[in-house]
Amino acid sequence: MNNPLLQLLVLAGIAIFLILRLRNVLGTRTGYEPPQVDAPEQPRPRFDVIEGTAEEADHDILDHAEAGSPTAIALVAMKAAEPSFGVTDFLNGAKSAYEMILMAFERGDLTDVRPFLAEPVAAAFQSVIDARAAKGQSVQAQYIGTRDTALAGAEYDPATGMGEVSVRFVGELIAATRDAQGNVVEGDPKAARKQRDTWTFARRMGQDDPNWQLVATG
Repeated sequence: MNNPLLQLLVLAGIAIFLILRLRNVLGTRTGYEPPQVDAPEQPRPRFDVIEGTAEEADHDILDHAEAGSPTAIALVAMKAAEPSFGVTDFLNGAKSAYEMILMAFERGDLTDVRPFLAEPVAAAFQSVIDARAAKGQSVQAQYIGTRDTALAGAEYDPATGMGEVSVRFVGELIAATRDAQGNVVEGDPKAARKQRDTWTFARRMGQDDPNWQLVATG
C-alpha cells in the first residue's frame, strides 16, 4: 500500500469517528416534529370605560366608587376640572376635619372651624350651642378616634364648577352634658359611644382656595 493511499484511509477513519461523536452528543431529528408556530401576540393592557371614554383605570376613584356609577362619573369630571384633586387625599383630610369640627361643636366654640362651615351649618351648630348655654349646660368630651371613613357619594355641576362629596363617618368619643350644678343630664362621662354621621363637603373646583366647606350633615 503506497503512502498516499494510507493517508487517505487515515483521514476517512477520522471523519467517520467525528460524525459518530457528533451524533451521540447532539442527537438526530427522527419521527414526527410539529411545525413551528409563531408565538401569539401579548394581550393589550385592559382599560376601563368611564363616561363613554376609554381611560386607563384610575384606582384613586375605583377604590372608592363603582366604575360607571354616578359617583365615579362625577369624580372623573372633578379631576378633569382640577387634576390635582385626589379622592384618597380628600378622605384623609375629611377625616381630620370631622374630628376637629365635631369636637369644636361639643365644646361649644366654633371659632377655629368657622371657615370650614357653610353659613346654614354654622348657624345650626351655633343655635344648639346657644341653647345649651341658656340652660347653663356644658359638655365634657374626649375623642377616642375615627373608626371608619367611607365615600358616600359625589356630584359635580359643570355649569358652576361646584363639586360636592359626601362622606360616612363612624367616630368614637366620650361625651357627657352637665347642668349648672354639674349633674350629668345626657351621656356618660365614663363610657365611650359611637357616633355615625354623613357629612357633605362642597367646593368650587379649580379655584385657588383649597378649603372645602361643610354644607350638610346627617
